[in-house]
Amino acid sequence: MSRRSFARRSAAVIVAAVIAPLTMIGSASGAEPVGPVLSQAPAVEQLDRLSVHTDQVASGLRRPTAIAAPDDGSGRLLIAEKPGTVRVYHPDAGLAATPLLDLTDRVDNSANERGLLGIAASPDFAETHALYVAYTSLPDGEVTLSRFPLSDAAQDPVPADGEEVLLTQPHSEFTNHNGGQVAFGPDGHLYWSIGDGGGGGDALNAAQDLTTLLGKILRIDVSASCADAYCIPADNPFVSDPQARPEIWAYGLRNAWRFSFDAADGGLWIADVGQGTQEEVNRLAADQGGANLGWPCLEGTSVFDETRCDSEAEYVDPVFTYATSLEGCAVVGGHVYRGSEFADAAAGVYVTTDYCTATGWGIDTADDAHPSAVIGEFPIQTSTFGEDADGELYVANDLPGQLHAVSFELEPPAASCSVDYQVRNQWGTGYIGAVTVVNEGSEPVSDWSLSWTAPAGQTVTSAWSAVVSQVGDQITAVGASWNRSIPPGGSVSFEFLGTHGGAVAVPGQFVMNGSTCR
Repeated sequence: MSRRSFARRSAAVIVAAVIAPLTMIGSASGAEPVGPVLSQAPAVEQLDRLSVHTDQVASGLRRPTAIAAPDDGSGRLLIAEKPGTVRVYHPDAGLAATPLLDLTDRVDNSANERGLLGIAASPDFAETHALYVAYTSLPDGEVTLSRFPLSDAAQDPVPADGEEVLLTQPHSEFTNHNGGQVAFGPDGHLYWSIGDGGGGGDALNAAQDLTTLLGKILRIDVSASCADAYCIPADNPFVSDPQARPEIWAYGLRNAWRFSFDAADGGLWIADVGQGTQEEVNRLAADQGGANLGWPCLEGTSVFDETRCDSEAEYVDPVFTYATSLEGCAVVGGHVYRGSEFADAAAGVYVTTDYCTATGWGIDTADDAHPSAVIGEFPIQTSTFGEDADGELYVANDLPGQLHAVSFELEPPAASCSVDYQVRNQWGTGYIGAVTVVNEGSEPVSDWSLSWTAPAGQTVTSAWSAVVSQVGDQITAVGASWNRSIPPGGSVSFEFLGTHGGAVAVPGQFVMNGSTCR
């Protein structure tokens, strides 16, 4: 993971407009998937051919904000709604009409970014059966992390009076930047993101302050072995620092609305909403606790406020950025795809979108350079991603109140060759065909093989400058001993003698080494 010291950066100050973007009010899946396919990401050229598609499977949600999938074999998705309710969706039964959990009597839903923000199901839900939620509470918008024990995994509805408040953070000065993502990591600990307290430009000067939970991602132990509501993991980065909150795992965040874990390597993917210049996605390795993401010194890769930069600090570089106001308004982080249904196309690709433009991006997780590509569009106002228990992806969108299943496919490879086919002579039942094939790719084509379907009645009898064979109506030409390789931009030509039963027709399609030619 690359890091950067401010002392090595340009001293130029980027003056960003103090515009509060439409930061989201939802979270991605809280539960870790069961049995995902841990295959490698596709090559860069495959990422360029990847396209994403969505299919609406439910409607009638009230500003959906988070999706969790209990690993109890039920196949359910739990969908949090901003006003304070949790709904159940099942692929067979659809969206349940009545809430699984109703917290509207305690959730502060008074502003665009307040409400029920996150949900996670405990690991091994069939045995542990507990739900964890993050919300802004009445009367002052205090961000709150709570647990709801269930009598069994199938309990419905879940009694709201069973709430166990685990952790709170005052958040009364501004209504925005509450964060809200809740998720269990592969280590079994619970992670929670909290925004910098709101306003603009880190008005509370909180993101770099280790004495507050604002502008941080937290990591706590909520297992039954804890004597208190939660424990501090012994390997948390600031556990021995009396000047820091021991719950902190990462800091220097503006509003990490969505984060998720890669089931293959435990990597933490964090989408942090920008101030007005850059939206960013960061990746932290599983052992990278204590990372400083740079806000408010940095916004993405730009200097935001030089006066709050520390020359001794090591800031973690984002792996992906795009321009706020030009390419979107607020990044909505997704997941690394580890499902099985579309593994051949998208395994190992991190997908993300923007709330306003709905542009879908894919990021290659296997390449340390993390190349990216636009892969299509998601539904407008996507507020959260989620995974089912098998690692298949869903998205929900805010005001439309819809749930969509996500699928992937690979577009055919771009043509890397062209063919010129001419009939030089024609007499009686015979003719001479002349073919020139051009390599339009950027790499040499070794041992080239060109194939086509013979028009009705045409047969090849002999050839020169190539070896041509025919089986049924399929004709194949391969290079001679002296022209078996075609350099980039180069070409080879050959001719053949054929017979026909009438007018000589030109074949409709040529394929060279698996690539369809122009």
